[in-house]
Amino acid sequence: MNPCLRSRGMLPPAQSRILSRLVQFGGELEAAWDVPRALSLPGLAESLGVVRSALHAPLSSLEDEGYVRTRTAHVIGGGSRRRTVVHITESGRETVAELEEPSGARRGRAFGPIPDQISLHGREEDSTSLSDSLLAGSNVLLSGLPGVGKSSLARAVAEQVLSMGWTVRWAPCDSDTDAAVIGRMWLGDGAPSSPSAIVGACEGPRTLLVLDEAQELHSRHTGGVAQLLDEASGGNSSLLVISRSPSPFGLPDGFTEFKLEGLALEHARSLLPSDTDSATADSVAQALGGHPLALRLWSPEEDVPERGEAVQEYVQSTVMHRLSDEGTRTLDEFCIAPSSLRVSELFEAEGSDELDDSAILRWSGLMAEPHHLIRNVRRGSWSDNQSTELHSQAAGRWASRQGARARRMEGHHLVHSGGPDAEWVSENIQAIAEQDSASAAVLLEQALDLSGDESIREAAADLALERGEPEIAESHIEGLSEGVGRKLRSARLARLRGDPRSAEEMEAGALAEMTPAERTKSAIASLVRRYDDRLPGPIDSGLARELSRGVGTVDLSSLPESERSAGSLALDLIRHGIALGTENVAAAAEAHDAIESAMGPNHLQMTILDLRARLSSRVGGNASAEALASAHDLIDSSDDLAEKTRLIHATLEATDSHPDWLVEAHASIAYAPLREDLAMHRRLCAQRWYWRGVLEPERRLSHWNEAISRFRMAECSAAAAELIGRMARAI
Repeated sequence: MNPCLRSRGMLPPAQSRILSRLVQFGGELEAAWDVPRALSLPGLAESLGVVRSALHAPLSSLEDEGYVRTRTAHVIGGGSRRRTVVHITESGRETVAELEEPSGARRGRAFGPIPDQISLHGREEDSTSLSDSLLAGSNVLLSGLPGVGKSSLARAVAEQVLSMGWTVRWAPCDSDTDAAVIGRMWLGDGAPSSPSAIVGACEGPRTLLVLDEAQELHSRHTGGVAQLLDEASGGNSSLLVISRSPSPFGLPDGFTEFKLEGLALEHARSLLPSDTDSATADSVAQALGGHPLALRLWSPEEDVPERGEAVQEYVQSTVMHRLSDEGTRTLDEFCIAPSSLRVSELFEAEGSDELDDSAILRWSGLMAEPHHLIRNVRRGSWSDNQSTELHSQAAGRWASRQGARARRMEGHHLVHSGGPDAEWVSENIQAIAEQDSASAAVLLEQALDLSGDESIREAAADLALERGEPEIAESHIEGLSEGVGRKLRSARLARLRGDPRSAEEMEAGALAEMTPAERTKSAIASLVRRYDDRLPGPIDSGLARELSRGVGTVDLSSLPESERSAGSLALDLIRHGIALGTENVAAAAEAHDAIESAMGPNHLQMTILDLRARLSSRVGGNASAEALASAHDLIDSSDDLAEKTRLIHATLEATDSHPDWLVEAHASIAYAPLREDLAMHRRLCAQRWYWRGVLEPERRLSHWNEAISRFRMAECSAAAAELIGRMARAI
């Protein structure tokens, strides 16, 4: 080692902390065009928990001694302007390594968008108390004012338990977060959506489940998230819920509350610039009540705040007035958004650097939003007319962009500037729901608060049924006018709740009010659903006879001429499936000929139909090697997700010993999104979870719990009941 180098133990604490942070980044970034925000001055100050001006003196000393160097570079996600970034030199790395104490402990794993760790000041006692409770298995609600440091404290506790080998699963909330979104953050892509299945997949000893910013949840999703917490609180994981008071759940059963207050005077002073004189530091810290964010926002160029001045008043009277016009416009655009934004998405991006330099923004990867204290103060400063004008302007801007996210943003701003009309909802809600049904649900709820339009309420009821939310669906159905639509939705609700007898009665009442053509279409749809309402395996003989009788009673003559061939084809496909399932070769051949006559012998669907027939012919529980090879080729060549999924399921059903290529094929489509608005896709999704339980026996309980939930969402109550019985026998 170079003898001229000072050891880290001889460096002042501020310099040591800077080097410890910078050493976490590789040397390859020193010449990179794009560098992480964490290496910029605002990012470095944020991670160290100090104001940016507090970096000047220690950084200058480190650069003079050759431990760091600075340059200008493009910061990822930070706009187009080049900014000052800091890199540790090789000498700096050697200095950090000199006294690095190797740890023999095995570090745990973190899942979800866990924020970067920042240095805490004066929270040692709080950190110890909170971590002790969680390590002992307690569930804790961490509450306090916005900006007081709740998330930072939680992150420090997460780091502590990670260092002890625990698993940490972290999920932050915004207005579009529901239980399924939390599940994806805790578990990753392909996570289940039902609370019981989510908990079954992620709970375990030495596991910390974190829910951050719970106060941001929209009331549309609060009940579902509360159910998730209730399910999880009875397990063997520890839960940490972080919320501004009051929590949207109150104090959940089985939780204790940990209320975080401002910093003590001696610790509050350490957040201010190091060259602040002692008397001024004491006055500022006392005036701002030890509030960490407010202290970091204070500038030495400003007067000492009035003692007793509320933090919100200080932010409004001082911090807001400090901003340029560009900074204010950018802040306003951030503040009216329903969730965080990329800087590249902003229409008024010119002030983003100023906001970042002023410690006004909080970041998660490339996404940014104002600290909630600042956002809330800024929103509260607008008059109703000003708020409406800002949202109206934003709605017009987002209308110029394409895609489901743009429609979600446009819808949010329309809601807050007078409300989207029924025509806009009808044209756009499905595209939003396909990308994110949770955000579509919030948007519909907000639109209903402004308008009692029947079509918007119908859309809200349909979405709740598709999402498997019976209580919410019922509340919307009760608000609909009497008629066929209400009765059919009530029948769907009954099936969702596992009451097929009531569903049939309601459906019969609806059929009586339909036109003959509508009755025929409804009868065909009902037959398809009932055929699919079962687990893989031979079809029950009683169900086969019942379906065959139903197919024979359908009167296709009531359909318009242009729709009869499609209706006939749907019935022939049911006949063919029943015949294969009951090994009725003659009936299968007859149905096959009818389908071929309608589609043509060279149609791809005929190839698939022939393959299904070959797969259904089994010896010793398995289809022939030739049939499996043909299935392999057809699966590999299929580009249609739904058709590929059906082929994989049919092939899985055709063999008791699943070859590796087939297991891999199923894994390749296990996470692919299917459309929740299509009944066929909902049924396919349920079957996919069933097969995941078969192929992944170590996670069978969680997968089958999700399959049961999905079967109910697909109105397949018989399949759900059968799987419940199968699970009970397996346990």
